[in-house]
Amino acid sequence: MPPPRGRPRPRPRVSEAGATGWPEGVARHVLERVDSTNAEALRLAPQLSGPAWVMARRQEAGRGRRGRAWIDPPGNFAATLVMRPEGGPADAARMSFVAALAVHDALRDLCGASLNVALKWPNDVLLNGGKLSGILLESAGSGSHVTGLAIGIGVNLAAAPGADEIEPGPARPVSLKGETGLVVTPDEMLDAIARSFDHWSRQMRDYGFGPIRAAWLARAARLGETITARTGSAEMTGRFDGIDETGALLLTTAQGREVVPAADIYFGSG
Repeated sequence: MPPPRGRPRPRPRVSEAGATGWPEGVARHVLERVDSTNAEALRLAPQLSGPAWVMARRQEAGRGRRGRAWIDPPGNFAATLVMRPEGGPADAARMSFVAALAVHDALRDLCGASLNVALKWPNDVLLNGGKLSGILLESAGSGSHVTGLAIGIGVNLAAAPGADEIEPGPARPVSLKGETGLVVTPDEMLDAIARSFDHWSRQMRDYGFGPIRAAWLARAARLGETITARTGSAEMTGRFDGIDETGALLLTTAQGREVVPAADIYFGSG
């Protein structure tokens, strides 16, 4: 079915003061063209006095999980938040759940609460069951000392890559415009995500991972249903029972409870 025509372009909500609510103390860098926003963010990290968003209107060498290419057609959103996280690598890794919540809530804020978005472990955002957004964390430092964390976010606002452009994955790629007819610009997306990320990162800072875990599970796709986790040559199928305090997947299989720190997830029997 073709997307509906004539629907108004959503506008970002504003604060009571009339501003877009850009978080205080967070820098903003918008570039016309870059190889990778994550790479650029990590190059900038040593010069920064605080967190900063780096957005590119064209990203030419975007990366996804496990070194996969991230195809980035014009009009899509590609940005990275670079920061110096508190704690060690495990604390930094849990920031992916903060990022997923930020993307989910930003989309709902821009497009309305009826938008059919859900979170797919470990770091995807789904729209109508298809992959709309991916998140990639990369860090600088050595051992247990993380000196810089780049949280890269890609959202298919205008177009999704064709099946022949990407490696086959667990979910078909979709775009916001293709699925709903709604038009959101990268600048509008950046404002909304920055506000939402600031909110959830403050929750993490003040109350720990508990509220983040609860909020993520409330938005999770297929919670309580049968899924398949694949890691290399290993495969496990069972009931998706949530995530633990580290962010690892909890899967109840015929052999018992499995704790899965990393995997690709397929719905149903895969």
